[in-house]
Parts: sequence; structure tokens; C-alpha cells
Amino acid sequence: MPFKWSLNPYKGCVHGCHYCYARRYHNFLGLDAGQDFQSVIFVKANLPHVLRRELRRTSWVGEEVAIGTATDPYQPIEGRYRLTRRCLEAFADHSNPVSLVTKGTLIVRDIDVLSDLAKRVGCTVCFSITTLDRERWQQLEPGTPPPHQRLRAMEKLVRSGVRAGVLLSPVLPGITDDRVGLERIVRSAADHGAQFLGTRILYLQPGTREHFLGFLKSEYPALLAEYQRLYPGSYTPKRFQERIRNNVQRLKEEHGLRDRPAPPPRVLQPLLMEP
Repeated sequence: MPFKWSLNPYKGCVHGCHYCYARRYHNFLGLDAGQDFQSVIFVKANLPHVLRRELRRTSWVGEEVAIGTATDPYQPIEGRYRLTRRCLEAFADHSNPVSLVTKGTLIVRDIDVLSDLAKRVGCTVCFSITTLDRERWQQLEPGTPPPHQRLRAMEKLVRSGVRAGVLLSPVLPGITDDRVGLERIVRSAADHGAQFLGTRILYLQPGTREHFLGFLKSEYPALLAEYQRLYPGSYTPKRFQERIRNNVQRLKEEHGLRDRPAPPPRVLQPLLMEP
């Protein structure tokens, strides 16, 4: 993972993506990685308070923190609890750079604080998109906003000065790895001003693996044997991963989508220090 520090305001996710690697974490709590994961949501209610306390530590040197690395920080429950918003405000008050990963279009609510962070110390937002095919989207990610709405949200952030792009992830063998589907995502990302596009291949760890193979048996039974061959462990063979990444890279070049590196963070004095 390309980060050292991460923060997740919620555990569990109503988006219900069948491939989500965070499903396995519900098993650690004695809960089911299937229905429980998308219906039993844990809210870390005191997170903003604890975060501000940690940011005040003299040992903290202002490193970038990744938000939403396990479950989505902008799933619908954020509209009620505003934990992600309050955490962003804490990072802004302490001039601390952040990055976020989300499928949630609720993020546009926080354009003010995100653009402030982007201008002063750095802010990157990754919009996760798996497919633009309507039927497959509804099968794979039944509780998420439509992918085209995510692209429009990304475009709004880019226009406001936030470094935002697409995480084409996960690529699902035999389901979303065809050239036509991949090209639709790359082309649409470029058309909506994506400042970068990254790719990751599906991986299946215990907990998530059992749930996803059950999903395949129900929705894509012809692929079940192939997945069992492709995934003797958690990952597909490196040769398969390289082929997908090379295909995506060629598509990016064809559509003029060049990754714009994040500017080096500028560490500033906090605007507000709590006693």
C-alpha cells in the first residue's frame, strides 16, 4: 500500500461491493462477511476528537494520511454523522496533507475544505470505478452511486483545484477486463479531467474469497472454475497482472491521459491550535 498512515471513520459499508477486501474484517468481530458487512455499520463516534489529540502530539511530523482505505468514508451514513468532514477540518486546522479513496458522490459537499487543503498542503482524491456497464455495476456494487455520477463529482473537484483521478479497481478477470470495458473507463476519465489513473487487480483473501466465490456461483457460474485456477492463493499470477496493467497503460497513452504527480507537500503552521 502506498501510504504509511490511514484512517477509516466507519467499519462495514452499505455499498455492498461483492469483491470488497474489507469484508473479511467483519469476520474478526464474529460477524458475517456477507450480509452483516453491508448492514451492520460501526461508527467511530469519537474519531475527530481522538484525531485532534493525535495531531497535537509533538512527535507528529505532519505526514500524509490516507482516508477510506478499508471502507468508504462517504457512504450514506456520513450524511448523518459527518465524521469524514470533521476529520478533514481537523487536518486543515493542523495543515496536514491527506488523500481519500471513495465511490461516494457525497464528497462534493466538502469541496470547500478539500480545495483549501489542496491549495495549502496537498489533497488527493481517488474515485474507485470498476465498470461503466450498467448491468455489471448493479451486480457488483449494488449500493454505490452510478459510476458516471462519480466521474462528474471528480470533475467538480478538479475544477476546484483538488488533485483527483480514477482508481480503476479492482479489475475482475473475465468480467471487467475486456478491452472495450477498460477503454470506456479510461476515455471517460480523460474526458472528465482525471489527473491520474491507477489500476489494481482483484485479490481474494480469506473471508472475502468465500463471499465472492459464492457470488460467482450465483451470477457467473461459468467463471467459477477459472477463478479457482487463477487464484490458488490471494493473488493472480504476476504475468496476468502485468498484462492488464500494460493494456491499461496503452489505453492511457491512446487517450492522452498522463498522470500528474502530486506536488510536494508544503508544511505550514496550523491556522488553529486547540488547547
